[in-house]
Amino acid sequence: MLYYGLGAVSLLPWRVLYLFSDLLYWVIRIVGYRKDVIIENLRYSFPEKTEKEICEIKNRFYHHFCDLFVEVIKFQTLSNEDKKRHLVFENTDYPDKLYDEGRDILVALGHYCNWEWIGVANLVLKHLGGAIYKPLKNKAFDRYMYLLRSNTVGVVYPMRTVFRDLLRLKQQGKHYIIGVITDQTPPPGQHRHYTCFLNQKTPVHLGLEKMAVKFNDVVLFGKMEKIKRGYYKMTFVPLFENPKDTEEFEVTDTVMRYIEEEIKKKPEYWLWSHKRWKHVKDRSCESIEKENEKQS
Repeated sequence: MLYYGLGAVSLLPWRVLYLFSDLLYWVIRIVGYRKDVIIENLRYSFPEKTEKEICEIKNRFYHHFCDLFVEVIKFQTLSNEDKKRHLVFENTDYPDKLYDEGRDILVALGHYCNWEWIGVANLVLKHLGGAIYKPLKNKAFDRYMYLLRSNTVGVVYPMRTVFRDLLRLKQQGKHYIIGVITDQTPPPGQHRHYTCFLNQKTPVHLGLEKMAVKFNDVVLFGKMEKIKRGYYKMTFVPLFENPKDTEEFEVTDTVMRYIEEEIKKKPEYWLWSHKRWKHVKDRSCESIEKENEKQS
């Protein structure tokens, strides 16, 4: 029911949806949606910034977050041609060349700009597009997002089965390009490696690196930029063509540096309301080396 209900909403013109976004922005700003989490994350990430600057980033994030909400809804009924106009891919010749060479691709992404639209790549590339999916706690919204993502992405692979799913594609001779969100928080008990990310000791997911090394898939970074409301651009940045030859954690640390670099340029486009460091007692980067030795 949620899918069809929001589907009706998505038929509204862009200007109406963005008017709703503007109204929603003032509501969550007054209510202070996750304000304490956002402010704390920003203070640790940018200790050099004043309280006024932190507050300005928070408010710009709120505005982008509301835009993101209506853009996800609008995506449901956009035509394929409209989707390609709203998210443009700059250098599709490179992944297409890899396809011709018989190589599969993993694209590292962050919760930055509009990551939910990444499935548009499936409309412009030769590879079979896909994404790795982590179930949401809210069952109704989980089902809605699953249907929305699978509508364009191609195939949505659950995290728990993705290794054998990719192996099956290789056995079938299907070449894939898979988007992997790499800045998520690993669950407690799975903190095997820490890196200094946004001035903080940060536990990182190793899933992308494990897949890349196991299958020797090419690793690209999906650099996404917001051009204006509802319009984005993505560039595929080559990182590792032969990840099996890398040092342990080299892929993961490199990807996190690239995500960090983009966040610092336009911090309002990252998901600051996410409790990224909720399992970290001491956020200082000084203790990372000692912590990693303990995990090894």
